[in-house]
Amino acid sequence: MMINKLKNLGLKLTPQRLAILNLLEGNTKHPSAEEIYKQLKLRFPSLSLATVYNTLEILAKAGELQEIRIKADKRHFDPNPNPHGHFLCRSCQSIYDLDAGPLEIQRPFNINGFLVEEYTLYFYGICPNCREKSSSQ
Repeated sequence: MMINKLKNLGLKLTPQRLAILNLLEGNTKHPSAEEIYKQLKLRFPSLSLATVYNTLEILAKAGELQEIRIKADKRHFDPNPNPHGHFLCRSCQSIYDLDAGPLEIQRPFNINGFLVEEYTLYFYGICPNCREKSSSQ
């Protein structure tokens, strides 16, 4: 659990950090730091955007979540640290987890002498909801 990881990383378990963890737990919407900040700011007026970024970056460096840079202008975060694909809909700008089949690659692995420790897989296109909307018009 991420709470134990925060303790192991020597971070204080402040109400703000716990709220960030709770918001991320099982979240498949891939929120940005700004979106997390906006969602929690009313409940935690003392919360700063810097606290959100710092907490997310520490968790990402510790391997507890993925930082997703599928959009050029924003970093998004995924509480699932296991390698998997992400899909960005060019129409609605939503980010989805994408199980593209047999992508279970054991890490680390070797390709032509290169030791691959991590990888990122991004897909771009139109999601089923947007495709359905455009075909019904």
